[in-house]
Amino acid sequence: MHRFLVSAAHKSSGKTTVSIGLAAELSRRGLTVQTFKKGPDYIDPMWLSAATGRSCRNLDFNLSAPEQLRIEFARHGAGADICLVEGNKGLYDGLDLQGRNSNAALAQLLDLPVVLVLDARGMTRGVAPLILGYQAFDRSIRIAGVILSRLGGARHEAKLRAVIEHYTDVPVLGAMHEDPRLGIAERHIGLTPTSEDDLAQTRIALLAAAVARQVDLERLLAATRSSAPLPAVAPLARPVRASVRVGIARDRAFGFYYPDDFEALERAGAELVFFDTLRDARLPSMDGLIIGGGFPELFMRELEANAALRGEILTAIEAGMPAYAECGGLMYLARSLSWRGDTRRMVGAIPGDVVMHERPVGRGYVRLAATEAHPWRDRGDGEVEIPAHEFHYSSIEGLGPNARFAYRVARGFGIDGKADGIVVNNLLATYSHLRSIGNYDWAARFVVFVRRRGEERNAAPALLSAVY
Repeated sequence: MHRFLVSAAHKSSGKTTVSIGLAAELSRRGLTVQTFKKGPDYIDPMWLSAATGRSCRNLDFNLSAPEQLRIEFARHGAGADICLVEGNKGLYDGLDLQGRNSNAALAQLLDLPVVLVLDARGMTRGVAPLILGYQAFDRSIRIAGVILSRLGGARHEAKLRAVIEHYTDVPVLGAMHEDPRLGIAERHIGLTPTSEDDLAQTRIALLAAAVARQVDLERLLAATRSSAPLPAVAPLARPVRASVRVGIARDRAFGFYYPDDFEALERAGAELVFFDTLRDARLPSMDGLIIGGGFPELFMRELEANAALRGEILTAIEAGMPAYAECGGLMYLARSLSWRGDTRRMVGAIPGDVVMHERPVGRGYVRLAATEAHPWRDRGDGEVEIPAHEFHYSSIEGLGPNARFAYRVARGFGIDGKADGIVVNNLLATYSHLRSIGNYDWAARFVVFVRRRGEERNAAPALLSAVY
């Protein structure tokens, strides 16, 4: 087995395009590549999944304990020829002084050698002290090699190779030249998702070809070979027989979901049925509804134009269907959405209006505590801090004094810096993103809630007959 972490000196160094190209080219050569992404990111994993045909998995210190991260890595890496972990930000960047949640900490936890991607624009001799500093900062981190990124040409490459060979003992595993064709467009919240890029597979193929030309894959594999097997872990519980149907919006507007959450919903007894908010006029037959995050602001005209589906969703929520929405889903369920001088009608289930801003309103990790208004609240939940994350450029206005909230925000912003999770009937709509791992399995709680509401609904006619 080969396993390694792809990191960089700082963000926007080219590590995502290098990671996608490596994953795609190694897969093309017949190797089974399991990708992972450090942190809560949704979009990079979409590209890594598309590059390999296997779901990329997130590894996040803030949502999982270290031992849980080891289990997740071993569980999903088992059977793969290569485990490729893409880091976030720089190798030693983290939220605390000790770097306990940094990429380096993850490499140490999982015993991963590091492939360091260096943005070499404007650099020559200065690349040597950079590499030496990264080696000296933490001697427990093994830098297996560097891949030079965004090179200016063959002459630039030759100079850098000579400098690195003369001053360091770190091998140059590859040198990727600047090529506008290899770029993936970015927007206010990150890369363009694969679901919106009609040329996604073409871009991935170009990245794979560039890696094949400019990276010494044999040398990389030799430097990242591991003879130690991954530890055996207990298998996840088998899904129980489906007892409820949960409809999930998944399309170009809404695509921020973790595969872990889908699997957790199924293990809890949900049959997942997907629908398209832009094209489908009718909801599928279902007992509960989930609308995840995404970019509704980019499709607000199409979402408004699909009045038939908006009406069906509003009717279902007003009738008491259990529903859960995160961030983009919350925006869609509001009365209106305004962005760049344009305002469009949305579903109207939430009595408020969403406005997009130029800067983030809430960004980073959050900690939540459930209130009495939380529709899935279990006994004792008020004392449990729920880890989550948020990244939104919008705020919701005009909710009124009688709005009910499912969460008190212990850390983060949420709706107003104090509360998150708007509750309307059996709808919970939040700016925070949850993940069903660790000690808070939101997916199982939601399925139990959907099942209970269905049983109560089915029992109602019988109770009425008994009364009359």
